[in-house]
Amino acid sequence: MARGTIRYWAAARAAAGVESEPYEAATLAEALQAARAARDATFAQVVARSSFLIDGDPVGARPHDSVILRDGAVIEVLPPFAGG
Repeated sequence: MARGTIRYWAAARAAAGVESEPYEAATLAEALQAARAARDATFAQVVARSSFLIDGDPVGARPHDSVILRDGAVIEVLPPFAGG
């Protein structure tokens, strides 16, 4: 089980109500599931449309349960931005 930080940007930050928060999870899927469990459907919708970086590297189309997290990793939640 890894421990690290989830950082939210733009609409994800607004939906989460925080700029960042700690996580404890083995995979990206587990970290996102825990974050969704603590919030409402609006947050879940924003996360579903978002892309993710792990320590600056794009997750891309990889299944989230295959993205293994290391201790200290930073997950960036990037919702679609205007024009992008």
